Amino acid sequence: MSALDTIDSLLFSLARAFCSPIAVFVQIQGCVICLTLALGWACASYVRKKEINQMKDSMREGNSFAFLYHDINELEHSNQVKLPRVTVVMPLKGFGEHNVHNWRSQITSLYGGPVEFLFVVESKEDPAYHAVSRLLSDFKDDVDAKVVVAGLSTTCSQKIHNQLVGVENMHKDTKYVLFLDDDVRLHPGTIGALTAEMEKNPEIFIQTGYPLDLPSGSLGSYCIYEYHMPCSMGFATGGKTFFLWGGCMMMHADDFRLDRYGVVSGLRDGGYSDDMTLAAISGAHKRLITSPPVAVFPHPLSSDLSFGRYWNYLRKQTFVLESYTTKVNWIMNRALFSSHCYLSWGFVLPYVMAVIHIATALRTYVKGYSLEETNIPSGGLLLVSCLAICTVIELLSMWNLTRIEVQLCNMLSPEAPRLSLATYNWGLVFIALLVDNFLYPLSAFHSHFSQSINWSGIRYHLKNGKISKIERSKDMGPSFTDLGGKHLYGKKGAPPKVSFLSSLARSLAQWHQPKKFDV
Repeated sequence: MSALDTIDSLLFSLARAFCSPIAVFVQIQGCVICLTLALGWACASYVRKKEINQMKDSMREGNSFAFLYHDINELEHSNQVKLPRVTVVMPLKGFGEHNVHNWRSQITSLYGGPVEFLFVVESKEDPAYHAVSRLLSDFKDDVDAKVVVAGLSTTCSQKIHNQLVGVENMHKDTKYVLFLDDDVRLHPGTIGALTAEMEKNPEIFIQTGYPLDLPSGSLGSYCIYEYHMPCSMGFATGGKTFFLWGGCMMMHADDFRLDRYGVVSGLRDGGYSDDMTLAAISGAHKRLITSPPVAVFPHPLSSDLSFGRYWNYLRKQTFVLESYTTKVNWIMNRALFSSHCYLSWGFVLPYVMAVIHIATALRTYVKGYSLEETNIPSGGLLLVSCLAICTVIELLSMWNLTRIEVQLCNMLSPEAPRLSLATYNWGLVFIALLVDNFLYPLSAFHSHFSQSINWSGIRYHLKNGKISKIERSKDMGPSFTDLGGKHLYGKKGAPPKVSFLSSLARSLAQWHQPKKFDV
């Protein structure tokens, strides 16, 4: 028997096996997953589209500032002077190509009330310290902003440590504190919209938002985009949600001053993930988390985001499920771990089966075999057709949500370079769907058995869901972060050399000349 005959025999055997009741169930399940995702994105699209229509209606009524307030009367001086004080805390680590643009969008907010911006770094050695100091010097007395040096964390992640130091340094009259990641590109009215919701409903514990990824063109960047898209359903409710994104969280300042619900101690004493810890506290005390429809933010990914850096990012995301605060939180994380792994491979396996069915059909046609000769049931290609239709529906729903979110972001930031879907490669999106869902369980199991992670050159070890050991070494990890391509290390006490200056010049140029994802 020739090698080709052996391959044919194996193909036919697999095709027959993939027509068994269990295999048919797996393939039907794949179709159901596709349609469920499509339905979720359709619902998210409805919420975002409703906000767009409200803004358009307001503009037709003569409100040219609809991107700030639906009701133009809110811009009256008598209303603006009543706005509460907000402190914006931004924990920083490293400096990359998009940071200057992002920081500029944050400090040039059109919020009418008193607001201060605290950029918190680990040390003056961090390249972010010199970059943000230079930016703030350009604004001088135009904004209330300063850089705070937090020092090294000893009991929690460096990000959480920076956040808590920022809270300690906020103004005594601050009513709300807004935590932002340095890769968040704010809209002019974001702070005002979040504050208005907090004022309207004092029962809100945390307000959050979610990023709209702008892939740079590499497969790794599309895998990041695909990874975030299913989560976007939980943030497009237009109100109550159980999800929380650490990149944008507005909370009551007094919750930190008084350590209500153990907010400070829960984060400080072994906290690894700010959003997972606060979400667990919210659930334990039945507190309200909301996500307004305007809280979607452009998130440009690094232009050189490699596949290896995507894998490092995925590892950090799955490692989050290994941290927990209570037994109930542990059970929920294990349920998320199990269901996500099952659904990920349950999504990929039908496509593997579909390839076998198609290859078998092609070999049968080329060889001129009849179905009776191959003894293969005829239902295989029918299942392939169903999966193809469901996949197209899923991708169209994903495209529609992305289109609507791009439109919403353009309306919320009328002064910014226009975003566009023109640069999205939907062939790579489909490949990223398969790659990301195949790799997720591998990353999740790796995280489960390792119980340690390297995050921006710092290795954290967990014990009973909390950080038990912190190791630091410049030789321990990469010299840049995963998504933003940020350089993590610089010369102590002075700006980094040419690489930093060229990066800064490139970022400043991007503020005036949009990149390919901005046009």
